[in-house]
Amino acid sequence: MMASNGGLEVRDLQKSFAIGGGLFRRAAATVRAVNGVSLRVAPGTSLGLVGESGCGKSTVARSILRLMEPDAGSVIFDGIDVRTASGAALRQLRRRMQIVFQDPYSSLNPRRTVRQALEEPLRVHGRGSRRDVAEKAEAAIAEVGLSRDAIDRYPHEFSGGQRQRIGIARALATSPRLVVADEPVSALDVSVQAQVLNLLLELQTRLRLTFLFVAHDLSVVRHICDRVAVMYVGQLVELAPTDAVFSRPRHPYTAALMRAVPVPDPRVSGDFGILRGEVPSPASPPAGCYFHPRCAHAEQRCRNEAPVLQEVEKDHFARCHFAGKLQLSAA
Repeated sequence: MMASNGGLEVRDLQKSFAIGGGLFRRAAATVRAVNGVSLRVAPGTSLGLVGESGCGKSTVARSILRLMEPDAGSVIFDGIDVRTASGAALRQLRRRMQIVFQDPYSSLNPRRTVRQALEEPLRVHGRGSRRDVAEKAEAAIAEVGLSRDAIDRYPHEFSGGQRQRIGIARALATSPRLVVADEPVSALDVSVQAQVLNLLLELQTRLRLTFLFVAHDLSVVRHICDRVAVMYVGQLVELAPTDAVFSRPRHPYTAALMRAVPVPDPRVSGDFGILRGEVPSPASPPAGCYFHPRCAHAEQRCRNEAPVLQEVEKDHFARCHFAGKLQLSAA
């Protein structure tokens, strides 16, 4: 079991959804949105969870926090299994595990002022007297770079970047140890993204926060994360330190994701490595390796035998039969 002080360990996490049913009808199919995900985030470090839309990133993040109830597996945080916690133990975990949502506008109640949004979790968790709660809310808004007079205004009076800062302040108000950031900059203008990312990085370093950072933008993950986990159709296909993933990817899907990033240079032309074909449906994934219909390196074994997540080199894992043999380019 992982040590306490903010460490997170996820073991064989699974989450499925029934689709196509109705009030009096059985479900037509089952979508395995998360299929046996296991990962660790050491205290005070950050892990980036990346992949195409629909691969299960957000489902993993919300299942870890029990915003969704997982079907199986365990989530160990500070030495406690989040899945089995209840009552006072679960309430304590809620205070120490917080989330920053993707859309800062829809995650804030438009009828409540910033002060009300920040004070509510403090009151729920009994974080002091009325005066203490007010002071902590004002300190939280100052910590994310907003002026104190912003605390009595409503969400619609702020820009997108400012609203996301308010969302970050709300997450930090209860002094958590783990923060899950679910694509926190994807809804923001490019000019604002760097400011919010630098704020998150500064807070993570200063407060020794453990971060799970969900994103589809690889440049964002490279900037802020110590390690990277790559997902494809509900499974982890690669897990390694950030530098290792970007310099020597071991799974063809990871390499293809990086080659697909356009180069901002009009003199560079040609195929950037865009993946061919469609992402398989998690309701009916292909036999063998889920990636083999789109993989240029697939062989008959890939079509028949499902690969396991194996350690290719120290602390570098990949779900590929040929992970130790392929010479993959990330550029």
